[in-house]
This record gives sequence, structure tokens and C-alpha cells, in this order.
Amino acid sequence: MRRSFFALLLFPLLASITLAAETKSGNTATPIDRITALPGFKVELLYSVPADIQGSWVNLCTDDQGRLLVSDQFGGLYRITPPPVGKALTADDVQKVPAEIRAVNGMVWAFDALYVGVNDYERKIPSGLYRITDSNGDDQLDKVELLHEVKSQSDHGVHAVLPTPDGKALYLVTGNNTTPPPLADSSPVRQVWGEDHLLPSMPDGRGHNAGVLAPGGIIYRVSPDGKKFEAYANGFRNVFDAAVNRDGELFTYDADMEYDFNTPWYRPTRICHVTSGAEFGWRNGAGKRMPFYADNLPGILDIGPGSPTGVTFGYGAKFPAKYQDALYALDWSWGKLYAVHLEPSGSSYTATKEEFVTGAPLPITDAIINQHDGAMYFTIGGRRVQSGLYRVTYVGDESTKPVAGNATENEARDIRHMLEAFHGKQDPAAIDAAWPYLADEDRFIRFAARTAIEHQPLESWEAKALGESDPAKQVTALLALARVSGDCPQHRTKAAPELDAAMRDKLLAAVTSIDAQQLDLTQQLILVRTTQIILNRFGRPDQATIDKLIAQLDPLFPADSAELNWLLCETLAWLQSPTVAEKAMALIQSAPTQEEQMQYARSIRMLTAGWTPDLRTQYIEWFLKAANYKGGASFDKFIEFIRNDAVASLSDAEKQSMKELLAKKPVKKSALENLGEIFAGRETTEWTLDELSAAARTGLTKRNFANGRKMFAAAGCYACHRFGDQGGMTGPDLTSAGRRYSPHDLLDQVVNPSKVINDQFSAINVLTIDGKVHSGVVVNLNGDSMTLNTDLTDPNKRVNINRNDIEEMAVSKVSAMPVGLFKSMTQDEILDLIAYLISGGDSQHEYFQK
Repeated sequence: MRRSFFALLLFPLLASITLAAETKSGNTATPIDRITALPGFKVELLYSVPADIQGSWVNLCTDDQGRLLVSDQFGGLYRITPPPVGKALTADDVQKVPAEIRAVNGMVWAFDALYVGVNDYERKIPSGLYRITDSNGDDQLDKVELLHEVKSQSDHGVHAVLPTPDGKALYLVTGNNTTPPPLADSSPVRQVWGEDHLLPSMPDGRGHNAGVLAPGGIIYRVSPDGKKFEAYANGFRNVFDAAVNRDGELFTYDADMEYDFNTPWYRPTRICHVTSGAEFGWRNGAGKRMPFYADNLPGILDIGPGSPTGVTFGYGAKFPAKYQDALYALDWSWGKLYAVHLEPSGSSYTATKEEFVTGAPLPITDAIINQHDGAMYFTIGGRRVQSGLYRVTYVGDESTKPVAGNATENEARDIRHMLEAFHGKQDPAAIDAAWPYLADEDRFIRFAARTAIEHQPLESWEAKALGESDPAKQVTALLALARVSGDCPQHRTKAAPELDAAMRDKLLAAVTSIDAQQLDLTQQLILVRTTQIILNRFGRPDQATIDKLIAQLDPLFPADSAELNWLLCETLAWLQSPTVAEKAMALIQSAPTQEEQMQYARSIRMLTAGWTPDLRTQYIEWFLKAANYKGGASFDKFIEFIRNDAVASLSDAEKQSMKELLAKKPVKKSALENLGEIFAGRETTEWTLDELSAAARTGLTKRNFANGRKMFAAAGCYACHRFGDQGGMTGPDLTSAGRRYSPHDLLDQVVNPSKVINDQFSAINVLTIDGKVHSGVVVNLNGDSMTLNTDLTDPNKRVNINRNDIEEMAVSKVSAMPVGLFKSMTQDEILDLIAYLISGGDSQHEYFQK
């Protein structure tokens, strides 16, 4: 199992409390009265696993007779015949599978055998793909074959196995700490991956995954004999499971690095639609590719903080139609089983989620639908915590008639499939077929077209890319050319550096011939990212070309788009544009969130051109301010890395003139002290809910979007709450708050924060036997160790408590959110803030129309 699978984030309050008691009293899995399911669904606890005998269960599948097979994270396999509804299992019903196998992290019955993915980070047996069969027809799985070893350094290793939609092969899901085996030339992924950081990347400040570079986690397509490995998609962090829908499309649930909370490059856990040749952008440290990067694909649904585990579709379940079609995504740390509802959108999908089953504790690891009885089965366990087996059935009044299992018709998807047929092979028809789709509005089609072209011989399309007259197509064609030629042996050799220079000059000549201001935002993003890859892979051109690039890009900066500003600031700083220092500092001063400020500060850390003494002073003073910003475990180290590079970029004269400022130590302030700066000197108002609610009923028109965003930051909301792509993780995600709450309800929660407290963010008061009292939110659980976050504005303010030393625990009835957040605001500022929240951060919302 993976570290992020078990060791991170905000484990619900009651998980620690009840689990502490239950593990002391014996083998008792979470009782049903602590589990909530959607109306009409019934959850049964079938079995509490005796940990000392059968370990902690992490994987499920069924064999060809509908019997359950389960795996112990650090042990072997067990087989179970599901009992009738209403009847539990006994230890005698759980049979040990005789096969000598251990550490199974994924399994599936296919091709008349049990295929398993072993990830043994205790290294007692090789990790990799195994096949287990019955050697003598006695209905016992006893023969174990290692089909292919896949080297794994840790728990981010070999995980799920599942059949491909054509029934001819298997998908093998692996995390970012596996070493790719030799890959077939027919791999859909064109193996030209690189780090592709224009500015030097900053590795994780705590040394996590040191030296682990691209391609990250890979989903392979593997032949049934395990001999042929194709890279189907890559760039994952630590995907644990995957599932295929009726349309033959693959989906997974991936997590990002929790150490990166509140940095600009942090990405929430997300559902990914995994298409042929896809790249999802995991890179070490600060190098993650953001969803708007043209050389990777985005997720289709951000889930938020969590620890992704199993995924499965509801096909075959005796559930209402909506839930037969749902994708179920499991989150270990929050104890949630989400039902994710997919809707076709172009050649891909959009998605929404709802909480299908939740519990405390519910460290949920895997779920399946048993095709023989139509029930869902799921396991809890892992990390040696108490394990259990559960069954979910529908007992409501809606029809459970089976939904037709046919693929839906979709023209856009058919186009993408046509393009994907060229992935992994050379075909004379590929260029003509794919070229028209390089400018397609559908991002997944555009990606598939570029990938198809990248698999063709370079000489067959190089001139076409350089000479393309349609800039919308050319920006993507040049991206393909930069990637492939930048990785091509005939161009990338020390023996012939002139070939590098020649290709670089041809690429940049084509880039600078494009009128960037006539492109739309998507095309501008592609153009600037393509420029970055060219400069990264081929090196610095002559000054004349640099001047052309600056002349092309400088008028675009700053843009209305924060995403475009991200790329422009990096690129112009690398080019040493004389105007970028002033523009970037203006953005730092005006950006309301620490993430945006941090990104601009990172981008200009090696800039030496265009500085004035005043701008330099502003920049160094920003680090004094940033010392009070909060984030994940590596956050302070990243700020330190940025400052170190910034100071190293100063001239000797600048260092001397700024000697006192450089020696100045930051004054640490509390979160509330930091919030007070913008409201300094104001008179306060004790706003009541009634008067603010009355104002909202008529006043949510012609609101000020920019001011609403400013107030969201000024009130400290970003410190604890995620909103869009920014913010903390210690409070509820507010991105979709406007879809769940009325203005009155939102105002009520701020004015009266302790009125209703979300259980998952409730603080607890802990009295230890030595008389110490601790108050905070549970953020980790491991054996007898419980970790509390004692300051929600600072994820690193933690205390570890041995649960055997706890004298008393009680749920706090006081919210961790402070009272009086509105008192320094005017009524207009409060209404702007509420409008910003309700709109979900959409500046085009009706509340902001003049």
C-alpha cells in the first residue's frame, strides 16, 4: 500500500476515537450504526477480521463462481462464499488460499486464472505481475507464476489489475516509485517524456522521492502471458485502482503530494479519464504540470483532500439505474465511498459526485459488484488497522431493473478513437487523418491527434509543421515537433550540436512568426508552453531571437488569465525581459492569494534584468511577509529555496546595499494578526444574521468580483478552505458552496460558526494521563499513534499522542473557525464576498453583471 494511501490528511474525528477503543477490546470492525448510506441502501457488516490471524484486508475480486477473494496487505489470500442477506460470516467461512503469495495490491479473475499485482515493499518476494491457477483441478488456487517483475521502491508501486475493454489483454496500474520494464514499440505513450521545466525545478524540500523523475506512475497494457508491456498512459502519482465503463473508457482516481498543500502547484485528488497515450503531469517537487499545460491532460473531477483507493463501476448491481451507471471512488482517510456520475462531454466526460457511503472510522480500501448476487462488497483495513468486510444492497422502492449495457453513441469519441488507432504505430495515413484535428476545440481530440502525429517518422511531417499557415493548428504541431525532435537521437547528440541549434532556430523562427495577440486564450497557452519546451530542450538562442521572443510575448503580460500569466512570467523571466520585474512585482502586490504570489516570486527568482532598488526591496520584503504563510510539510522549505535563489541572483553591490534588509528576520504573526493588516484602523461592526440576510435578499446584484475575491483572502478563508485551485485543506472545500447553500445559510455559518459543525472538521479535547490537555483535529492515525493538528491555519502545528496515554477525549462544541470574521468589513464588502462564494469564483455570474 502507498504512503499517501494511509499516512496523510484529515482522518475524521470519530475514526481515531472509536478505533482506539475497538482495537483494545478485540477484533471489531466499525459497527453499522456509525455508517451512513444514501436513502434506500442498506449496509451489512459481514465480518470483522481477526488481525492477528488474517491481517488487514486491502483488495477484493470474485472468481468464476462468484466467490469473493480478498488479500491481506502484508499476508496472503482468502476465499469467501458470500452468505445470504442478513447473515454474517464466521471465521470458518473464510478459507485460506493455499497459493504462496503475499502483498497483493490488485487482482482480477481473467483468462481462467487469478492475476495479481504484488507490491511487496518488505521485499520478501519480487513485486510485479503474477498468475495464480489450480494445478490439479481440486478447486484450490495453488500454482503461482511470476509473469513479469516490476521493480518497486516503496508503497507507490504495483497495484490494480483489470481486463482491457477488448478482452485481449490486461491493464496493470502502477505508482510513481516503480521502474518501467522494457516497453514495446507499440506503446500508445510516445516515450519522449521529460521534466520540461524552463526554470530549474525545486525538488521536494523534505527529500521525498529524491531523484524520481518522469514518467511517474504508468498504466500498462500487458499481454496475458506478461511478456508484452505497453505504456498506455503515464504521469500519475500513485493511482491504486482503475475501472472501464460501458463505452470502453478507462477511469482512475489519483492523489497529489500532501506536502505541497497551499503551494501553487498542488493539485487536489481527482478523477481522471485515462485515454490512449495520456500524460497527467506528475513531476517531482514543485515540478507538477498544471491542468492548463498543453502537454498533459486534466482530470475531469476534483474530489478534494483524501487518500484514493479502489474504484469500480456499478454495473450488475441490483441498484436504481443511476447507481448502476455510477463510478464508485473510495477515499481511505475521510472514510467515504463516492458515487461519481459521468456525463459525456465532447469526446470525454464531465462528472459530479455524491457521498454514497460514509463512516467513522471507515478506512475503505476496495469495492466490487458481485455479478452473482448484485450486491456491492467493500473492505476496510490497510496499515494494520482493524479490517472488515461489508455488503451494500438496495432495499428502497425504486426499480432495480438492469440498465442496458450498450455503449452510447458519440461522434466526438469516435473521432478520438479513430486518432488513437494510430498510436504506437507508423501509418502513412496518420498525418492526413490527424492534422485537421490539431486545432479542435475538444482538448482530448487535440491531444489524440498530436499523439498520433508524434508516432510517425519525423521526416514525414517536420516541414508541414514548420510551414503550417493556420496558427491554431501550428501551435500544436510545433509542440509535437519540439517534443519529438528534442528527444530524437539524430538531433540530440553531443557529436553534432549544430543539429540541435538548427532545429531550435527553425522552431523558434516558426514560433515568432505567429501573431500571438490574434490567438485565443487556449492557443496562447499552447504557444507559450511550446516555447518553454523548445528553450528547455534545445537551449538558449542568440540575442536577436531572444529579442523577437520578448517582443512577441511581452505585450501579452500581464493577461486577464492567471494561467497565462503563470507561463508568461516564467518564460519572460528566463528570457531576461527588462519589463518583467516591474510587472511581476505588481502582480505579487495585487494577488489576493499566497499561491499566486508564490508562483510569481518563484518565476522571477533568477531574474537579473530590469530591477530597480525599489523593486528589489519590495521583492525581498515579500519573503518577510511570506514567512507567515502556511502550507504543507514542505511549504517553508520551498519558500526558503525561492529566497535562496533570489539572493544568489543579486549582484555583489546589491547584496551590500541591502545588507540590513537581507539580515532582517521575519516577525511571526498569528493568523488573526495577519488578517488584521487590511482592516487596520477601522471601526468594527457587530453584524447580526438578520440584517445581513435582509441585505443579501436585495443586494446581490452588480457586485464587485475582484473585491469579493479580495475579501475572501482578507478574511483568512484561504488559510483553511480550498476554493478552486487554491487554499488550505483543514476546513471544508468551499468551491461548490454556492450549489449547496443559500446566501442566508452561508452568512449563518460565518456569523454563528459553532451552530453546526461538520463532523470531519470537529476539534477534540484530549486529556492525557500526565495531566496535559490538547485540542485539535485528528490528521493521522497509525497503530497506537494519533496526530492532532492544533492550529487549522498552520498544517504543521501538530502533536503526536499515544492513544494508550489518553485519559479522556471529548468532542469540542466550539468551531475552530473564529467568530467575528465580518466585524471589520463593510456591508458591501460582505455582500461582495458572499457573491464570490455563491458564484463559485465565476466572474461572469449574474451577481457581477452591471
